[in-house]
Amino acid sequence: MLTSTTASKIDAHLTKLRHQMGAPAIGMVLTLIVVADEARQYDAVRAATEAAREHPSRILVVIPRDDDEGTRLDAEIRMGESTPGEVVLLRLYGELTEHADSVVSPLLLPDTPVVAWWPGECPQVPAKDPIGLLAQRRITDAKASPDPVRAIRSRADGYVPGDTDMAWTRLTPWRSLLAAAFDQPVGEVTEGLVVGAERNPSVCLLAAWLSERLGAPIRVGYGSGPGLTEVRLTAAAGEIVVTRQDARQATLVRPGQAPRQVALARRPASELLAEELRRLDPDDVYASAIRWLAREAV
Repeated sequence: MLTSTTASKIDAHLTKLRHQMGAPAIGMVLTLIVVADEARQYDAVRAATEAAREHPSRILVVIPRDDDEGTRLDAEIRMGESTPGEVVLLRLYGELTEHADSVVSPLLLPDTPVVAWWPGECPQVPAKDPIGLLAQRRITDAKASPDPVRAIRSRADGYVPGDTDMAWTRLTPWRSLLAAAFDQPVGEVTEGLVVGAERNPSVCLLAAWLSERLGAPIRVGYGSGPGLTEVRLTAAAGEIVVTRQDARQATLVRPGQAPRQVALARRPASELLAEELRRLDPDDVYASAIRWLAREAV
């Protein structure tokens, strides 16, 4: 634990620990900046550490504390066999809470991508945030907002290539399953319905993606959840229906075929984050979906 320290002292301490452990930084593929309050940092660090087993990273956790205290920086460094890569918890006090970028910048790994993740509330325009300006990829989570549906509808405002949201990442298995349902011709889709928990932002986002891709009106219905529970598409050949009974599997019904059970598990934050870290290029499909959703909300 380093108290009342500086970024240069933290960097020097990291170098010293790496030499002691014989663990050079060249094995790390990116820097992940996590911005979280004290209440969320434990779960965020655990998720980031699990994701780092697939993507060895330097994880910089920015934890803004009291801005009315004296200006101070405390750091906690975790490195060892149980920690893939490096984890540095940075607690910022006083005026330093407004200048997190100046603390983080000297600690970025050279010549590697930078990803920023806000597991809680995020800036209105992440790409214009001082931390967001340092990153090539910016991950938000509308589900953590006070009004999740409104938050995901606003993501198109100020969108910059490299932005994404975990409400979209949660849809990957659903989108893959629904795309596979069209492997055999079913004719034109004329309408559809997406059902899920009322405050779940993935519900309206999936409906927007389907509407944009199929060129058909897709309604949103609400149930008790958890999460997404049903998608129903009316096509010329009949109905395509996906119904998730629990958090692990679902039933797929296609025209002219018997119902079959398919895996459709709800995934933890660590798996969602690991998926996002696999691709650092802009997600054009996500951009199209949130823009469609924003237009429909007008």
